[in-house]
Amino acid sequence: MTDSRQIPEADKVAEQPLRDLATPVFIVDDHALVGTALARSLHDEGMHAKHCRAGSTEGILAEAAALTPGLALLDLDLGRDAEGNRIDGADLIEPLRASGWRVLVLSGSADHGRIGATLDAGALAWVPKHAPFPTLLRAVREAAAGREVMSPARRRQFIDLHHRRLAESRELTEKLARLTQREREVLAELARGRRAQAVADLFVVSLATVRTQIRAVLTKLEVGSQLEAVALYRKAHRR
Repeated sequence: MTDSRQIPEADKVAEQPLRDLATPVFIVDDHALVGTALARSLHDEGMHAKHCRAGSTEGILAEAAALTPGLALLDLDLGRDAEGNRIDGADLIEPLRASGWRVLVLSGSADHGRIGATLDAGALAWVPKHAPFPTLLRAVREAAAGREVMSPARRRQFIDLHHRRLAESRELTEKLARLTQREREVLAELARGRRAQAVADLFVVSLATVRTQIRAVLTKLEVGSQLEAVALYRKAHRR
């Protein structure tokens, strides 16, 4: 048997690309042009790449289960399924990882908090979808080889932002939970652009009653104006 310690360093380096090429690459992207072009480029480099064409979360996971686990290139915005439900790639990270796949997020999303959530869920790194094609290919090769694609410090920044957003979301939810049903209804009408008198007319109560309810809303939300209260309401309902 050959002692591995006797293999020249040059030969060890030469072996590395061969291991890279053997890693299956599963491309999950609803844009056929992007997915097909990326798969073709990886094939040209000798890598085993497959573009997933499934139009549902279940279909994507079924295709992944039929392959030998390797590296999954995952877009986050995957269109809609046959019932019109939005397919969020972030929901696929944990089940893919549980099946043995390593996940590289390849997305055009500019929401760094959202990217942080994918990294927190276990994705290796994020590569902007608009990056130059050679950059994308290099990131795939690095990830396939098990090398670092995103620095730990940058990765930590994204994850920390995600955690801050989660904390803010919990705090906002707790504040909104303090409101009574009628106070929530009044706030919702203010967010739709109604003035206090119009809200009073809608609920067939006096203007004084609505103003009292508005003051209660401001106190419970710990804000100083209707504009701030409405901004918090809209922020909560954007999620």
